[in-house]
Amino acid sequence: MYEGAPLIVRVLKKILPEPVVRPLLPLYHRALAFLSALSYGFPARRLIVMGVTGTKGKSTVAEMLFAILTASGKKVALASTIRFAIGEESEPNRFKMTTPGRGFMQAFMHRALAAGCTHVVVEITSEAVLQYRHQFLALDGLVVTNIQREHIERHGSFEKYVAAKRSIVRALECSTKPTRVLVASRDTPETNAFLKARVPRAIGFDAQELTKLVADDAHVSFEYAQVPIALPLPGVFNALNALAAIKLCAAFGVPVTTAAQALSTLSHIPGRVERIEEGQDFLVVVDYAHTPDSLSALYSAFPNRRKICVLGNTGGGRDVWKRPAMGRVADEACGEVILTNEDPYDEDPRAIVDAMARGMTRPPQIIMDRREAIRVALALAQEDDMVLVSGKGTDPFIMGPHGTKTPWSDAAVTREELTRLRQEKNRRTPDRMPL
Repeated sequence: MYEGAPLIVRVLKKILPEPVVRPLLPLYHRALAFLSALSYGFPARRLIVMGVTGTKGKSTVAEMLFAILTASGKKVALASTIRFAIGEESEPNRFKMTTPGRGFMQAFMHRALAAGCTHVVVEITSEAVLQYRHQFLALDGLVVTNIQREHIERHGSFEKYVAAKRSIVRALECSTKPTRVLVASRDTPETNAFLKARVPRAIGFDAQELTKLVADDAHVSFEYAQVPIALPLPGVFNALNALAAIKLCAAFGVPVTTAAQALSTLSHIPGRVERIEEGQDFLVVVDYAHTPDSLSALYSAFPNRRKICVLGNTGGGRDVWKRPAMGRVADEACGEVILTNEDPYDEDPRAIVDAMARGMTRPPQIIMDRREAIRVALALAQEDDMVLVSGKGTDPFIMGPHGTKTPWSDAAVTREELTRLRQEKNRRTPDRMPL
């Protein structure tokens, strides 16, 4: 398990002034990336490596690529925010980071190669770029889903965040692989600019290509290359995710019909519009939505339901700008809004919640205990309503002050509270005695 900065970095920070240490860190991280790849014999050079980056949709596209490539007969490995998989073996990602460091990715690829994998799908974040964790992945292909305002405090500005994403595109440009395919959205100006990359193939995708689009709160379907594509997932955003995955796989020779078949049987993606079913007569969804745009897209996928939202997805010490914006989006779309705690780190959690509330015109309920907030939301739901628990997705911990971690699962807690709610209702309404 990755537990923060390596020992040598922590020691240097203690004995040397920060202005001295800071310029050395890029050299350290680059050297560590090289030595890790060297120690495992540069395994990525013998694999077809497909990367996925962007502000939102990364994990879903990664899962779609994994499903399509597997359906085409390939043995595939997957490293994402949600899980690590090698063929049929899979385990949850408990690192609280998408692209782990300390040589983990090189070791993972080495294991994948030894297990007979020919393809690896890797989710790559801008945070990974800061520590050169994207180096020596020897990319063959890359999807850039979109770019929105996010991680501004971490990078220093939106422009620097975009530059970090551009570094991932540059890694594809500099890869020694001969194919090098870039698939990027034309719907945002930053990603559209990436299509000028110096690669053999740069392929754009956008919402205009979604012909015969039909969406409801359980499915979305469209047609591409005269092939019907039907997903057991809601939301136009998932149609765009599927289009990106289909285009990259098609560039590597996978027929669109094979992709369509794989996507039609795609099981639920944990923490990504994940339905929680415990026999209730209303809809419950857990989702990772963590930007105003992604939250708005999530709500828009369910236009005909009264929505009760549990909102706490603005972690401490980061992206302060979006707190009132998140509250405003929830206020406009939902019948009931319950603000709660998420990952406060060293910040006052109540101050975070109050900042969200400032974006709202109606006074929200504020319940700082996240479990209690979920419990109250479920109790408020009536038949055909919808409860949305957003922000953490599959995050395995609630991060508190001084690096404390409290094990957590939005999906598991929601299931537990649904079960408790059903039991309480059963106690209140015992079976009638026969006459």
